[in-house]
Formats: sequence, C-alpha cells, structure tokens
Amino acid sequence: RVSGRWYVSADKPAPGAPQQLWEQGRMTAVRGADSLVLGVGQPRAKLADVAGLADDAVPAVRRVWPERWAGRLIVLLPASLDRMAALLGEKPADYRGIAAVTTGELGSAAHVPADRVTVNPEAYEELGAFGKRFVLIHEATHVATRSATTAATPLWLSEGFADWSGYHGSGRTPRQVAPELAEAVREGEAPDTLPTDADFAFSGDPGRLARAYEGGWLTCRMIAEQWGEPKLRDFYRAVGEHEGRDGAVAAAARKVLGVDEAELVGRWRGYVREQLA
Repeated sequence: RVSGRWYVSADKPAPGAPQQLWEQGRMTAVRGADSLVLGVGQPRAKLADVAGLADDAVPAVRRVWPERWAGRLIVLLPASLDRMAALLGEKPADYRGIAAVTTGELGSAAHVPADRVTVNPEAYEELGAFGKRFVLIHEATHVATRSATTAATPLWLSEGFADWSGYHGSGRTPRQVAPELAEAVREGEAPDTLPTDADFAFSGDPGRLARAYEGGWLTCRMIAEQWGEPKLRDFYRAVGEHEGRDGAVAAAARKVLGVDEAELVGRWRGYVREQLA
C-alpha cells in the first residue's frame, strides 16, 4: 500500500504462504446448483461428479443443521496429494489417507465465502459411492457450522457432529461405523474419557485417530438419541458460545442437557460398551 493505493508486488505467494489452486496449472471450473468445483489436472467428468455430490450434500446438511448458512460449497480438486498439501501449506504425509479437509475462519459470520473444501484426490478415489457422499456431507457440515464453531469447541464435538451428519439416516450400525472402538471394547480396553484434541492428529497413530472420530460420533449420536436432535444442536452452539475452552463442555452440559460433565462422560462410557459389546 503506497500513498493510499494498493499495488501488486509479486505474482506468487508471499514467503511462507500456501499456494492457490490456479498457481498449480490450468484450472477447470464446474458449477453445480449449489457448488463450484475447481480442479487442476482432473478431467471435467470427475469434477462434475464431485459437483453432483456437493449439490446433494447441501440439503442433507440443512436437514440436520437448519440454521442460516451460505448453502453453497467451494470444492478444490488438485492433481495429487502433494499438490493438496501445497494448498494447505502442510506436509503431504500429514494428509495421506485423509480424503478432504475444510479450511475457514472459526466463529465467522454465517456467510463465509472463504470456506473451501480441499480434496485429496488419491484418498478420495479409493472410496466407494457411499464414502464419497459421506465425505462431502461431512465437510459441508463443517462449512454450515462454522459460525457456531469457536476455539472453545473441542474436536470430538466438531468432528463428531460432522460424522453424525454424514451418517444421519444411513442405517449404518455403531459396529459398522466404529470398528476400532468395537475392537477395543471386545479386548476390555474401552476408553474412559472423551477423545482429546491430540487424539485427532493426522500424523499420529491411525488407529488412535480412527477411535477419536468414532468416539466423537458416538457421543453426538448418544446426545441425539437420549435428548433429541434439537438439544444436540443447542449443545453444539452453547459450547461454542463459552468464553474459552476450559469449562465449555461442562457449562453447556448443565445448561442444555441438565447433567454435569461427569455424568455426560459416564453415560458415554456406558453407551460405548452397550452399542459395541
């Protein structure tokens, strides 16, 4: 900025900044009814398939999160895992096996045009039809709940709610959705506490990561079953509205569910054993 005017200083990312998709090659755009899919090194037919699933994901998310949100998805489909990592400014190894991620600012206004779903084309292609649909609904849920998600929201809740949304109405049983936790229960190693944020590290033990997602999903499923889906949404919002991370879950449990955190965790432990034994 010079004398009150902005000038372009370079046609490449600033030092340390991640790439933009259009800097990776010739970009193709496919516009869906409620989506925009941008790809580099991908056939138009694949982009159109992703756009169709993204369009289907929007009403699926509206059914479980009827709050106001943009109602549109921007999906980036780079040519490879390495290119995906470059868009995120991360190491490729951290996202191997991760089908997609959503980036955006936590606690933003309901209309957040910066939210983008970035797909790992290698992991995504290994999925079947249900898996691809699930991934788009899961990521669309993150976009929809962005304004209610803050630094106070633990990952077990944000990821668990997105998984609950993705599996909603699918008919999948807990043993089908949570095989890693089911094995732990059978071996007498059922968890005693809710998953921590550290359990969700992409670069850590894949079994630990799977159990973290499964544990978060089961918690949201339990709340929806025992208190009702509206209470689950109220709980999600109440956690995000708390000042700071400490005590957020405890305060929301008392306010919305009428139980303290110890009882909530105790019910979850029993629910895990009951559903997966």
